[in-house]
Amino acid sequence: MGSCFRDWKIVLVMISVVACFAVMNILIKMAISEGMNQLVLVTLRQFVATIFIAPVAYFRERKMRPKMTSEIFVYLFFGALFGASLTQFLFFTGLKYTSATFACAFLNIVPVFTFLMALPFRLDILNVNNKAGVLKLLGTLICLMGTIVLMFYQGATLIPSHNSPHSAISKQEGGPTIGPTRHDWMLGSVFLVTGCIAWSAWFLVQSKISKKYPALYSGTAVTFFLSFIQAAAFCLVTEKGISAWIPQTKLQVITVVFSGIVGSGIGFVAMSWCVEKRGPVFTSAFSPLIQMMVAVFDISFLHEELRLGSVLGSALVIAGLYFLLWGKSYEAHHSDVKPIAQNGETHLQIQTV
Repeated sequence: MGSCFRDWKIVLVMISVVACFAVMNILIKMAISEGMNQLVLVTLRQFVATIFIAPVAYFRERKMRPKMTSEIFVYLFFGALFGASLTQFLFFTGLKYTSATFACAFLNIVPVFTFLMALPFRLDILNVNNKAGVLKLLGTLICLMGTIVLMFYQGATLIPSHNSPHSAISKQEGGPTIGPTRHDWMLGSVFLVTGCIAWSAWFLVQSKISKKYPALYSGTAVTFFLSFIQAAAFCLVTEKGISAWIPQTKLQVITVVFSGIVGSGIGFVAMSWCVEKRGPVFTSAFSPLIQMMVAVFDISFLHEELRLGSVLGSALVIAGLYFLLWGKSYEAHHSDVKPIAQNGETHLQIQTV
């Protein structure tokens, strides 16, 4: 009975985390639609996240924190660049030109890109002569097919959009509220795919960090701080006026605080606990729920349209993701080889950027 309760508690925690991430994505979409600069949002979010996670890291790891060397600092610097600053900017820009539901579909592609990028560095394996290899290959192909469908096929409108102050990028430019054009959709897709590639590169860097600097919370706090510095530097170059740095509405303030504390802070701590209890594959399996919840909010509150291509592409991507996770789970239980996904970082792929 106690074991059953613990299992349900872990499931409820993960569902709560997924719900928080879904709300965060909707808030970010609304804030950007109001005209908030993407780089400013990244900068302020990372600043809030640093303030939140630093005390947690200090009290949790003060007796076991390893020495910070120049090599570790370089790894953390590039980890912050790929995993936070660049990824978030690209994702937020892609979100600006598309919809929250569409953007979240690309998050499920990250494990596949990570797997492909890990192969040349021998951080993962692909052996088509066993079941695990076949499942991973099948999942990768299905997921890539879904990505192509998402980018190049919109299809019929299943649910039309309605007039909403947050449903169109044209409102920022003073135009009427309309859905994104095909050009916007393609441009947004390019930003989202590039963001996924950057995030996948972070997993390769993180695999090195976890071995050389195993203090998870301290490493995360340093990464958040470095990301804040990087994003702030870019902002100083691109945004000359001080007014761009100040959130203009209550919604923008709430978005910064919620995404920093809940998205990057509490969400990270909660997922780390779930991974410790049930492993990274279990946690990754909840990733598609983010898109499903976002779709409900997107259609109900932002009144975004839903296209057939988005549904088909998302279904293929999710199916491919579960085949890949199935292959990794099978490999973990039937092989002595421990690929990148078993180093303890894969749980972070569920965290929306």
